Amino acid sequence: MSTWEEVTGGVIRCRLPGWDETIGAVAGDDGLLLVDTGPTPGAAADAGREAAALLGRPVTRLVVTHPHFDHLLGAGAFPGAEAYGPRHDAAENARDGVRQGLAPEDAAHGEELLSGVRWRIMDGTDVTLGLGGGRRAQLVDLGAAHSSHDIAVVVHGPVPVVFCGDLVEESGEPQAGPDARPERWPGALDRLLELGGPEAVYVPGHGALVDADFVRAQRDALRARFGGAGPA
Repeated sequence: MSTWEEVTGGVIRCRLPGWDETIGAVAGDDGLLLVDTGPTPGAAADAGREAAALLGRPVTRLVVTHPHFDHLLGAGAFPGAEAYGPRHDAAENARDGVRQGLAPEDAAHGEELLSGVRWRIMDGTDVTLGLGGGRRAQLVDLGAAHSSHDIAVVVHGPVPVVFCGDLVEESGEPQAGPDARPERWPGALDRLLELGGPEAVYVPGHGALVDADFVRAQRDALRARFGGAGPA
């Protein structure tokens, strides 16, 4: 069983072994919203079962924060879930996973099962999900920054929680691959800070929970490294 930690009431997350990616779970009245799914359907299914046992609800919705294999290829474990995410190329995700050390059979299985997911592709429009109990989740379409298409999840409640995907990384230097638009990255972090505010808990795609000061410092470091526009 993975080690889960409570972010705030009804919001938990775990860090998977290997690439240290985060999977989050947010409790709603009728089920769980899963944030990212890990690199394989097996890892995703295990995380879904564990989160359901801890929060007492099944996974009914999921969102993928960006189209990289370590966050996306597990999504096929939930073919009945309402899924939100960016446009993606399942075959290229599988190939990239193998290049990064994923077992070829796991990559092929993940690619195969992705075809059964009921995707709602986000394309420039934010989505707000009412979860009940005074909690709502805002899926914020930030476009290209760390990846070709980044989506953040802001859970509004007494303590705001921002699932940042890989726009924020704590356990290592932020990574900018060939699909990144690094000049847009600092502006995306400005938007996260605006949405979450100074009291929010920010959940990186990799690493420990951080606060607004950490996000602000990472934004400044990225701006110094890559340039980009100033705060909005």
